[in-house]
Amino acid sequence: MGKAARQGKGKKQRANAKPFIGIVIVVAIVGSAALGYAVTRNSATATTVDASIPAGQAEGYLMGKPDAPVQVSEFADFECPACGVFATLTEPDVRSRLVETGTIAYRFYDFPLPMHKNTWAASNAAACASDQGKFWEMHDLIFAAQDRWNGEATSNPKKPLTALARQLGLDVKAWESCFDSKKHYGRIKGNQAEAERRMVQQTPTFIIGNKMLAGSLSFDQFKAWVDSALKAAPQAGAKPAEAAKKGTDK
Repeated sequence: MGKAARQGKGKKQRANAKPFIGIVIVVAIVGSAALGYAVTRNSATATTVDASIPAGQAEGYLMGKPDAPVQVSEFADFECPACGVFATLTEPDVRSRLVETGTIAYRFYDFPLPMHKNTWAASNAAACASDQGKFWEMHDLIFAAQDRWNGEATSNPKKPLTALARQLGLDVKAWESCFDSKKHYGRIKGNQAEAERRMVQQTPTFIIGNKMLAGSLSFDQFKAWVDSALKAAPQAGAKPAEAAKKGTDK
């Protein structure tokens, strides 16, 4: 084949490659958009629930003042990617701007899903850390390290979870004894049953005041629902003691 023919063939191949490259780019963009939609969908709609329903056998993990004006519950699976997005991107702002200011009380409930092979181990790891007063610290490490211990990464999650316990400075021997005995599986089952009783359909799901919202939320979305719950609460913005006093000053 002559030089001119080879150059002509090369140009033709490059020309044919351009549409293919364009298709790959479009697919990548559409895929990213679809992923973003999957993570955040349903976040703009809410179902009204009875906020006065007692927690039954569930024992969530509380962060903040229990008598805060707005009560928030999260039902989450430690192996759920969308839960990881919320925990690492949104929750730090929720803590600093809503929990620490006394606006909300925040409770975490385990809702392990059957498709996640290592989620029970992760919930148990966090519960055993709670025995040493470090639930939320372990919660954060577990979500941040999902790619090290989840079912896609390993069939033996104890090793990476033990590394997290050691990183956190826990008494590892005591933590391992708790972990190996599955000490807190009853608590996890109670939290799972609570999610099912409240007809939670996906993770994460939040109950903010009397509204149930499914899907990972941005901070602005989360705060908007908190603000709405605050306005709807009796004596909105007043402390419980102040509200009780006003109720008797008639």
